[in-house]
Amino acid sequence: MGQTIGMFGLATAVFSFIPRPSFCILAQMTDVEPAAPTPPNAAADGDVGVVCAQDFVSRAPFIFDGGAVIPEFTLRYETYGVLNSSGTNAIFICHALSGDHHCAGRNTPEDRKPGWWDNIIGPGKPIDTRRYFVICTNCLGGCRGSTGPASLNPQTGRRYNLDFPALTIRDMVRANARLIEHLGVKSLAAVVGGSMGGMIALQWAIDFPDKVRAVIAMATTARESTQAIAFNAVGRSAIMQDPAWNHGDYPSDQGPNVGLAVARMMAHITYLSNKSLDTKFGRSRRGQTPAIAGDAPDHFAVEFEIESYLQYQGLSFVNRFDANTYLYFTKALDRFDLHGPEGRLEEAFKPMTARALIVGFTTDWLFPTEQNQEIAQAMLRAGKRATYAEVPSDLGHDSFLLNSPDLYSLVRSFLVADINSAKSKLPVDFQV
Repeated sequence: MGQTIGMFGLATAVFSFIPRPSFCILAQMTDVEPAAPTPPNAAADGDVGVVCAQDFVSRAPFIFDGGAVIPEFTLRYETYGVLNSSGTNAIFICHALSGDHHCAGRNTPEDRKPGWWDNIIGPGKPIDTRRYFVICTNCLGGCRGSTGPASLNPQTGRRYNLDFPALTIRDMVRANARLIEHLGVKSLAAVVGGSMGGMIALQWAIDFPDKVRAVIAMATTARESTQAIAFNAVGRSAIMQDPAWNHGDYPSDQGPNVGLAVARMMAHITYLSNKSLDTKFGRSRRGQTPAIAGDAPDHFAVEFEIESYLQYQGLSFVNRFDANTYLYFTKALDRFDLHGPEGRLEEAFKPMTARALIVGFTTDWLFPTEQNQEIAQAMLRAGKRATYAEVPSDLGHDSFLLNSPDLYSLVRSFLVADINSAKSKLPVDFQV
C-alpha cells in the first residue's frame, strides 16, 4: 500500500488516512439529489453506459493570458450522473495531454473500448456517478471538438493553424469555468486530474478558490524539469521538421504524420517505466531474427516487439490527434510554473481554500514522486489542508490511468472524508 502522509509545516498531521487496499445517456440537470438511482442502461459492473458528447458554445470574446482575443469558442464535453438542486455535487475531470472529453462509458454500444478513465468513474466506483455529477471537457486548444488550431476562425473562414493564440493552463481553466457556469454548477465538490490534468486541477484551486472544495492531482508537477522540457522540445522538432507541417498550414487529412508519430513514440516511452517495458516485451523478437549478412535494408526492419509496439502507438495517435494541438499543448506544459519569479511555490497556493490530495507513483520518472511531494509540502507551508500519498507501481507515469486498487482506495476515502468533514458547511440538500 502506498504511504499517505499529512504534514503541517513539516511536522503536524492535518489530514491523514490510510485506507486498506482490496488488491446515449445525457446528464439531466434536475432537482434530483446526488445519490440518484443508477441510469437504467448502465451495466451491472458499474459502467455509466452509453454517453453522448455535447458542445458548449461561448459567444462572448475570450481573452488569452497573452492578450490575444478570439470572438467565441466551443468546448466539447461529456457528463455522467445528475446535478443536485443546489449545484454542489459536481466533480470536474481534467484530461492529460493526449486525452479528451470521453473519460467514461461508451459512445455507442459497439465501442470496444470505454472512456480513458472508465476504471475510476461510474456507479459504485471511486468517483461515484450515483452521488456526483461528473464533467469532462476537451480542453481549449484541443482537437476533439473543442476550439483549437484546427478549428475555423469565424472571422476569416479558414483554420486558425498558427494564428491560434499562445495557450496556457490558466486559459484552459478559465474557458472551463464558463462551461461550469453554463451548467448551473455553484461549486465543485472536487477537481481531479493526472499529468497535465493535475496541473489544470491545481490551477482551478488557485484561480477559483470559492468554487473548488477539493482537489486531487496525481503524477503531476508544479513546473516541468529541464529534462521534461527537453523531451517536449524534441517532439515539437520532429513535427516542425516534417515537410508536411508546412509552417502549421496543412490540410486536415495530410498533416505531418511522420513527425507527429515520432513525437508520440518518444513521449510514450516517458509514460512507462523500464520495468514495465521489460516485463511486457523484454528482448522478444518478431518472427525470425534477420541475418546479419544480407541486404542492408533488412538490417533496419522492425525486429524487436518493442519497436512494433512503438510504431503502433505512433500510427494510432496520428489518426486521432492534430499536430498543431500537440505543439500548443506541450508548450503550455513547458511554460506552466507555479513557483513564480521568486521561486516560492507556497505563494501560489495562498488563495486556495480546497483540501488537496497529491499522489505520486514510485516509478514515474517523467514527474517523479519528489515533484508531487513538493506540491503538498508547499501547500502545507501556506497553511492549507493537504495530503501526499505515494503509490507503489511498476507502470511508470501512466500508473494513474491503469488498474490500481491502491489509487482507487485513496480517491474514494479522500472524497468521503472531504465531504463528511464539510457537511455542516454544505446546503441541506447535499446528502451523503
